[in-house]
Amino acid sequence: MDKLHLDQHISHQFNKELEDIRNKVLKMGGIVEQQVKDGLQALLEADNDLATKVAQGDYEVNALEVEIDEECTQVLARRQPAASDLRLMVTVIKVITDLERIGDEAEKLGRFTRDLTAQSSGMPSYRKELRHLGELVKSMLHDTLDAFARMDVDAALTIVQRDNDVNREYETLERLLATHLVEDPRQVSQLFKITWCARALERVGDHSVNICEYVVYLVKGRDIRHTSMDKIKYEFL
Repeated sequence: MDKLHLDQHISHQFNKELEDIRNKVLKMGGIVEQQVKDGLQALLEADNDLATKVAQGDYEVNALEVEIDEECTQVLARRQPAASDLRLMVTVIKVITDLERIGDEAEKLGRFTRDLTAQSSGMPSYRKELRHLGELVKSMLHDTLDAFARMDVDAALTIVQRDNDVNREYETLERLLATHLVEDPRQVSQLFKITWCARALERVGDHSVNICEYVVYLVKGRDIRHTSMDKIKYEFL
C-alpha cells in the first residue's frame, strides 16, 4: 500500500472511530433523557415501581461513561488529533460527565419519590408546580441533545437562555415549600424530599446548559463558560 492509500485508510479508520464515539454519546443521552422522563412521571403519579426502576437503573449510563471515556483516551493516545478533532474529544469527555450527572439526578428523583410514596400521608401537593418545572427541564434536555447531535450553535445558545425560566420556577417552588414548612413543621420530612426532587430537576437544567456551552466550544472554538449572556449575544446572536 502506497503512502497516499495508507493515509486515506488511516483517515477513514479515524473517522469511523469518531463516529462510533459520537453515536455512543447520543445513545447515552437517549438513556438519560428517558430516565428523567420516568423519574418525573414516577414523582407526579406516585408510581413506586417506576420510581424503583429509575433509582436502580443508573448502571447502564455509568458503564457507557466508562466505555466512551476509555475510547477517547485511546484515540488521544493513538491518533494525537489536532484542531477540531481534538476539540471533539475534549467535548465528548465533558459531555459524558454531565450526562452521567443528569443520570444521577434522575436516580435521586426515583429514590426520593420512593420515600415519599412510602410515607403514610401519601404524595404531597405541589404536583402542578413540579409538573411545570419538570416539563421545562425535559424540553430543555431534549433540545440540548438535539443541538449536540446537529452541532447547532444557535439552538445551543437559545437553550442556555431558557435556564432562567427553570431557575425562576425552581425559586418559586422553593419559596412555597419554605412557607409551608413554617406553617406546618410536622411535614418537614416530606417537604424536604419534595425540595430535593425540585433541586434534582433544576440541576438537570444546569447540566443541559453545560452541554450547550460545549457545543459552542466544539463548533466555534470558544469557551463561553462564565461569560455574560449580553456578551454572548453580541458575539454570536
